[in-house]
Amino acid sequence: MRLTVSEVEARVAAALQAAGAAAAMATSTARALVLAEAQGLGSHGLSRVAQYATHLRNGRADGQAVPRVVNRRGGALRVDAGEGLAFPACALAVEEAIAAARTHGVAFAGVTASHHAGVIVDHLRAVAAAGMVGLGFANSPAAMPAAGGRHAIFGTNPVAAIFPRRDADPLMIDLSLSEVARGKVMVAAKKGEPIPLGWALDAQGDPTTDAQAALAGSMLPLGAGSSPKGAMLALTVELLVTALIGAHFGFEASSFFVDEGNRPRIGQAFVVIDPGALAGADAFLDRVEVLVAEMLSDDGVRLPGARREALRRRALAEGLDVPDALLASWG
Repeated sequence: MRLTVSEVEARVAAALQAAGAAAAMATSTARALVLAEAQGLGSHGLSRVAQYATHLRNGRADGQAVPRVVNRRGGALRVDAGEGLAFPACALAVEEAIAAARTHGVAFAGVTASHHAGVIVDHLRAVAAAGMVGLGFANSPAAMPAAGGRHAIFGTNPVAAIFPRRDADPLMIDLSLSEVARGKVMVAAKKGEPIPLGWALDAQGDPTTDAQAALAGSMLPLGAGSSPKGAMLALTVELLVTALIGAHFGFEASSFFVDEGNRPRIGQAFVVIDPGALAGADAFLDRVEVLVAEMLSDDGVRLPGARREALRRRALAEGLDVPDALLASWG
């Protein structure tokens, strides 16, 4: 069924409210999931609606939670998500970080007691709209081993960055620190399709092409075949969003891909930098364009975020195709 973006958002919000989410949480979450779908990121889009609804119904997320700032000093602040869905808490953290960066030049906002945060760079769109640079980090339930290890300890721990441009879409960078995002394995498992060798290990720590076995096992870190770099980056993110903020480590949180389990209480962190506090906004924007021009001097270079933005605009103009079976799964 083809629906407008607004119609899909309304249906997702209604499904989440029926599962126990307050109106504000349902609306914020629906907007984020539909935005992901519109950008072609199905693993973080509408496929998550039934998962979130089940977590709300089973008590793995508190649908009535209201995020609040619980610590603040200078440009540093901590937001408690209250064990609810992550999106309202992340929005509050970014909003407060933008305001703090205007005063202090730089701000760090951590979110604790949180849930799955979706596409991390999308939380930073407001930062670019404010003319600032944003960095985003998150952990997730254990999915990757430490360097040289066999059992899952770290989440896939995405890293994101956004850089505003003058009269152009911002540069948007978002990557998982696993060889691929775990959501891609989830999609393959639902379709009964194999995954490429080198993506994951099974529960015994052996390489697998079986998507279901991969979900029961662990993802391989980025570049795991040749170096420990991906695992080291995952460790860095894990500590940034847990030890500093008081959130759970990935191995302390039940998988998102099971209906029953604990409230994950994982963390997210956002850094906002005001260019005006450094070289100056105009100098920053000028230098960004020098680099972009050099990149585009080679045929075939695609700026990060360009494809996502093109798909998002097409979805706004033409709507989204939502399978009837998917709609039915929302209740």
